[in-house]
Amino acid sequence: MITRTTAGAAEFEEHRPRMFGIAYRMLGSATEAEDAVQDAWLRWSAGDRGDVAHPGAWLAKAVTHLCLNRLTSARARREEYVGPWLPEPVLTGDGTLGPLESAEQRDSVSMALLVLLERLTPVERAVYVLREAFAYGHREIAALLDLSEANCRQLYRRAAGRVAEGRTGADRARFEADPARWQGLVETFLAAARDGDLGRLEGMLTADVRYVADGGGVVNTARRPVLGREKVARFLLGALHKYAAGLPFGFAVVNGEPGVVVGDAASVLVVELGEDGRVGGLRAVVNPQKLEFLRRQLSHSAGLSNPSW
Repeated sequence: MITRTTAGAAEFEEHRPRMFGIAYRMLGSATEAEDAVQDAWLRWSAGDRGDVAHPGAWLAKAVTHLCLNRLTSARARREEYVGPWLPEPVLTGDGTLGPLESAEQRDSVSMALLVLLERLTPVERAVYVLREAFAYGHREIAALLDLSEANCRQLYRRAAGRVAEGRTGADRARFEADPARWQGLVETFLAAARDGDLGRLEGMLTADVRYVADGGGVVNTARRPVLGREKVARFLLGALHKYAAGLPFGFAVVNGEPGVVVGDAASVLVVELGEDGRVGGLRAVVNPQKLEFLRRQLSHSAGLSNPSW
């Protein structure tokens, strides 16, 4: 016999992936996104669902408002964060954040974009995420946020403008390639780094390449972005020698982009390919607190692709 509780749980699970996708894009944290979805479940299971005509809309609204509340306190915490802040990395090859078949879909979860979304107010971020990542209409967004449609349109224009202003040349000139070619390029890049071939490494970097590391004050790393081909190449050689010597490397799709997992997820390096397939950006997450979700993903997956070298 299917009970009301069983039916409610089945409906909730049907919409869980979308709720998690909204929450992660809103918060930039997989662990906080899981908490927001769990809070939505508590509201869903405890409430009277008899008058809920569209469960998907009800749940999307619930998780969005929960995220808005969390963003207010998160902003204060991030102002005190030690060094650059980066989102928690997520393996996306298994559909955890929804289908990422197009360049636009991959961009919606990229670290570069999630960092830019930190510039927005919580409500601007909600409107932008719902519109860009999930193709909600302005009328639907207005209903989810309890705002007027005109206000939502204005918020979206403002958010889109601020995101566009924040994009660097490397962000605008993103390189699209099939996963096999991605892996080949990243393997070649890392081979040059591990061999200490400075000239070859510099040749694979764009002139305005940018390296950002998030250690959160827990792991000692660069407290400021490293800029420029020569400085990034030298810094990367030193960092690999100091922190990754002897550790295995594995290839993965992280936040819709080629990534490298070092050791047992001791660190994750996201490689942003710019013009002509050269590396335009590198973002390293080494704060162990930000790698817990990815470690759990690895424990339930078939593993990583291992480089041939």
